[in-house]
Amino acid sequence: MATSEKNLSEYNKETIPNGADFKIGIVVSTWNEKITSNLLLGAQQTLLDNGVNEHDITIEYVPGAFELPLACQLMLDTNKFDGVIAIGVVIQGETKHFDFVCAGTTHGLMDVMLKHSKPIAFCVLTDENEQQSIDRSGGIHGNKGIECADACLNMIAFKKKY
Repeated sequence: MATSEKNLSEYNKETIPNGADFKIGIVVSTWNEKITSNLLLGAQQTLLDNGVNEHDITIEYVPGAFELPLACQLMLDTNKFDGVIAIGVVIQGETKHFDFVCAGTTHGLMDVMLKHSKPIAFCVLTDENEQQSIDRSGGIHGNKGIECADACLNMIAFKKKY
């Protein structure tokens, strides 16, 4: 695996847009909360480090990853947000439930993003086991929350150009 020894969350702060004028929603699944809380910390700190004001970040919680699309849609329906970060974790089990939740969540978030023409950063880990999720939420592979905050800021800036 190409990422086996790499921290994927390193970024050049000078290339990220300043988010001082951005309003960002974050929706966090409470399922696998030990992991999603670390993803949230990474995302939130990255937004703050790159100029987003604390009062311009709204955090909401939902039970699981499957609820993320509706929550993101409801937030974007208010027209108060420039973008949203969707945070969740789905870990492979012994049934096809994993496949259905991953596909439904992914397609649902894409549909909402395209409907609103606003970015939704996909911070949903879809791992084979809990250790892989831990490794990607502040462990040896960095924190996907950082990467998604970076993506959200860049896509908001991109949208504002058009």
